[in-house]
Amino acid sequence: MIHSTERNTSLRISLRSSPVRKYVRMRQRYLKEHRPGLYSSLILSEKLYPHLLEIDRAVRERTDAMLPRMMEAAGVTEELKARDPMRWVGLMNTLKAQAEEVIFQELIYA
Repeated sequence: MIHSTERNTSLRISLRSSPVRKYVRMRQRYLKEHRPGLYSSLILSEKLYPHLLEIDRAVRERTDAMLPRMMEAAGVTEELKARDPMRWVGLMNTLKAQAEEVIFQELIYA
């Protein structure tokens, strides 16, 4: 939700009222701290929230595309899950961390 003051001197993005995902918060913090010009421009043009929603969508799509391929390459299967659940969980955590590293570079810190 976008709020502006009566004088329209400052625009403030309130993401607390919507379900905000981890990557959206990370992208917003990155823009604010490392790309303040772009951050201000997105706020003033009322495009920050749509930008953050697009990042959220892109992260979900990228993760959905990456994980199955990574699982197949690593031999992480439903059979492994049934046979050795702790190993399966460990491998899945590792794969998710690897996918996050790619996502950070491609979408969050770009």
